[in-house]
Amino acid sequence: MPITPFHFGAGVALHAAAPRHVSFLSFCVANILIDVEPLYYMLTQQYPLHRFLHTYIGATFILALSFVLFIFALWLVTFFPIPDWLRWQELKPAPVAAGAAAGSYSHIVLDSVMHDDITPLSPFSDSNALLGAVSLDTLHWSCAVAGFAAIVLLGVRRISGK
Repeated sequence: MPITPFHFGAGVALHAAAPRHVSFLSFCVANILIDVEPLYYMLTQQYPLHRFLHTYIGATFILALSFVLFIFALWLVTFFPIPDWLRWQELKPAPVAAGAAAGSYSHIVLDSVMHDDITPLSPFSDSNALLGAVSLDTLHWSCAVAGFAAIVLLGVRRISGK
């Protein structure tokens, strides 16, 4: 399923661990951009679903695209009143880049464990050493628990004012 919320569990955990250094928003943007690819191939009924963007080279492209989109959006704000939902206009470039990198590369790792049509090292190799490294249930539960624990931690920090 494209744009799975399980990826976001890992992202919110990274953000909770380093909130000033990792943008959760850019983590999510990178994940969503990567999953446009299988969504397109699902809608057009073409296999394999996971192609270029689900490689480390493709993820690097998405990292760069996410960062450029952020810089472009900040530039647009100087000309047009764009809503500042989620306080994205306060983000600094380094956390945006870190979030996009974490989102892009973790997406490839997590999807490599569960999808048999991914070749993450393409064009250098057609193998996927991570396929089936852990069960699908373990993978999903790990992401969900990490996300839940991170949300609790962020909530406690907000309540305590830290």
